[in-house]
Amino acid sequence: MENISIITVNYNGFAITCELIDSLYRVGFDGEIIVVDNGSKEDESKWIAEKYPKITAIRSNENLGFSGGNNLGIRVAKGDYLFFLNNDTTLTEQIWIPLIERLNSTSDIGMVCPKIMFEYAPDTIQFAGYTELHSITLRNAMIGFNQKDEGQYQIAHTTPYAMGAAMMTHKRVIEKAGEMPECYFLYYEELDWSERIKEVGFTIWYEPMAYIFHKESAATGRMSALKQYYLTRNRLFFVKRNLKGIAIPIAIVYQLLISLTKNCFQSLLQKRFDLCSATIKGFIDGMKMIMNYGDKCD
Repeated sequence: MENISIITVNYNGFAITCELIDSLYRVGFDGEIIVVDNGSKEDESKWIAEKYPKITAIRSNENLGFSGGNNLGIRVAKGDYLFFLNNDTTLTEQIWIPLIERLNSTSDIGMVCPKIMFEYAPDTIQFAGYTELHSITLRNAMIGFNQKDEGQYQIAHTTPYAMGAAMMTHKRVIEKAGEMPECYFLYYEELDWSERIKEVGFTIWYEPMAYIFHKESAATGRMSALKQYYLTRNRLFFVKRNLKGIAIPIAIVYQLLISLTKNCFQSLLQKRFDLCSATIKGFIDGMKMIMNYGDKCD
C-alpha cells in the first residue's frame, strides 16, 4: 500500500467516527489513521485509542475548527499522501487507489476529490465537482447535486475547489501552499485553501472512479444557526482575501442588500428566528473581520 495518512476530525462524534474507522478496516486500509479530537466535551481521543490501538488519536482541549483540527493532523502525519475525510463519511471500496493514480497522473495536480454520495440516499449524488464562485454573489454549486447517479459524471475533470468532506493531496503541495487557513473556523476554508493551492501552480481534480458516502453536516446540523452564521461571516471574509479592486465593495454591497435581506425574509417565513439572527450576526462579524484583516489568516 502507498504511504498514506488518513486524517479525520472528531467533535462530540465518537459513534460516527467509529463508523468511519470500521468502514476503513472493512475495505482493507492498513495505513496510518489519525483522529483529532477537537475539543469534545469528553476526551474522546482516549475512547478511540482504547477501541483502536493502532490509530493515532490526538486531543485538542479547545475546538480549533475544521482547519485547526486538520492542521494538527497534518503536523503529525507520516504519510506522503494525506487523505482528509469528514468523520461522517464511510467507504465501501479502496478509493485511495484511483485518487493516488489521478494525483500522480500529471505533476501539476495538487489535490483530488472523489464523487460524494448522500448516505441517506446512496444512489444520489452530493458532489461531482464545483462550479466557479460568482464574483458578486459569492455563490456556486456542486455539480450533480441531488441527482440520481446514472453514470452522467464518470469523466474526471478539473474543479475550481476541493470538497472538504473528502480530499487527497501530497505533502509537497502543502509545503508550497501552506496549511489550511484557520481564520474561517467552519466553512469556506477549503475554498480558500483551494485558491492558495492554485496560486502556487497546481490544479484540483474530481475523480469519479472513487466514491464515498456522506451523512452531511452531522456535527453542525443541516439547517442550524451555527452553520448559517459561519457561512454568512466567512463569505464576507473570503471576499476580502480573494477578490480584487472594485469587485470587493460590489460583493459586500450585494451581501448586505440582497443576500442578507433574502435569507432573513426566508427564515422569518419559516419562523426560524434563530436563522435570521445568525445571518445578521454573521454579517456584522464578517465586516469586523474585514476591517481588522491583516496579512495573515490567523
